[in-house]
Amino acid sequence: MRFLFLLAAALLAAPLSAQQQVDVLIRGGTVVDGTGAAPRVADVGIRGDRITFVGNAPSSFVAGRTIDARGLVVAPGFIDPHTHTAGDLSNAQRHANLPYLMQGVTTVVTNNDGGGSIEIGKLLDGWTKNGIGTNAAVYIGQGSVRGRVLGMSDAAPTPAQLDSMRAIVARGMDEGAIGMSTGLYYAPGSYAPTEEVIELAKVAAQKGGVYDTHMRDESSYTIGLIGSVLETIRIGREAHLPVHISHIKAVGADVWGQSDTVIALIKKARASGVDVTGNQYPYTASGSSVGASLLPRWAEAGDTLRRIVANPASRARLVKEMEENLRRRGGPASLLMTSTRDSTILGKTLDDVAKARNIPAVEAALQIILNGGSSVASFNMNEKDIEKFMVQDFIMTCSDGSAAHPRKYGTFPRLLREYVFTKHVLTLPQAIHRSSALTAATLRIPQRGTLAVGMKYVLVNGKLTIDDAKYNGALAGRALRR
Repeated sequence: MRFLFLLAAALLAAPLSAQQQVDVLIRGGTVVDGTGAAPRVADVGIRGDRITFVGNAPSSFVAGRTIDARGLVVAPGFIDPHTHTAGDLSNAQRHANLPYLMQGVTTVVTNNDGGGSIEIGKLLDGWTKNGIGTNAAVYIGQGSVRGRVLGMSDAAPTPAQLDSMRAIVARGMDEGAIGMSTGLYYAPGSYAPTEEVIELAKVAAQKGGVYDTHMRDESSYTIGLIGSVLETIRIGREAHLPVHISHIKAVGADVWGQSDTVIALIKKARASGVDVTGNQYPYTASGSSVGASLLPRWAEAGDTLRRIVANPASRARLVKEMEENLRRRGGPASLLMTSTRDSTILGKTLDDVAKARNIPAVEAALQIILNGGSSVASFNMNEKDIEKFMVQDFIMTCSDGSAAHPRKYGTFPRLLREYVFTKHVLTLPQAIHRSSALTAATLRIPQRGTLAVGMKYVLVNGKLTIDDAKYNGALAGRALRR
């Protein structure tokens, strides 16, 4: 099945009679409008950056270009709520954001996981000036904020330091961030206790923002998956803002099957008035790095890793904890090297590397980390949990895309092919709703997501960017401010 996406111009359509002249007329396609409604054959007209009607266009309609969409699905452009595209969008060679455009994604959200630049205005202004291929919105990252004030210290902030962090969050929101993201699994964000996070989330709440989180633990590293969900709910309740769990999952055999409990907790919180939602990607492998997967956070605070490794006592403690973290991840065969400056290990598992060097897996991991590290695909999820999360009406689709993982290039086509057309976990209207209108509503992105494998045509803000399955060079995206 082929798709035609109305990227970013996915605005509520006016009645047919409201406009008789359009720039683009899409005739005869099967419209799946993003609301979850059943598909229907209809024509779609676009003028400027607005969808001006969805209906049966008379032959008298005047159009600058007419696209014959018979046999195609016409859908709103997808909105990806969790990406790592800030670098791409800021790069003169990659700012077209083709890995997303070619999937039918017209709007990306970045600065997730508590990271990214805290200079929100500068970032958005740069995209506006230089042009981008998709729309893009950003968070202000709590980890970056804490890092600016406290560095990599795990110390509690003084009242003055906490005020400084509040001020950075407030400035980021005023400059256009849609909310605050956290990566409480990662240093230095992980050094913040819940109470500190709540104080910063309150600032985002006062500015009308949302809270997006890579939770403190998706496995059994520290407070556990269930404890992390409860922490997230508490943040939403006490800071009085919507909370959005990024790439919701159960990582490792220790927590496989806990999706039922997580879902029940979220439903209970939602029933009590806390706005809790989540997103997920349709893969059993997460994306991380050797260090983030295996190093305990204390090994990243203050002192350097090389000093820790050089000290026999601290090294013994480090190795022991890394061995346990490796067990949680599913063992050395579960970590595949996907991006590294050491080409000799690229495409190999940690198990392969350890055997080739004739050393224990953790020792091989330490060598890799001290030699610059490596991104990994971490095969650690259970298909049953993925599908249980997927069918919930508060879960939407994300890529969490990075250059070293197929998620960046194939998340949305995979969702459609694997979970709609093959497994029938979702219907086509459900999948499109979870990739467009639901995401727009959840992240408070107005006037997008609805219309009142390959992507053959894609329009961004009313301009064709993918034309007959080929990129035409247009940079029609916009920096989206709150």
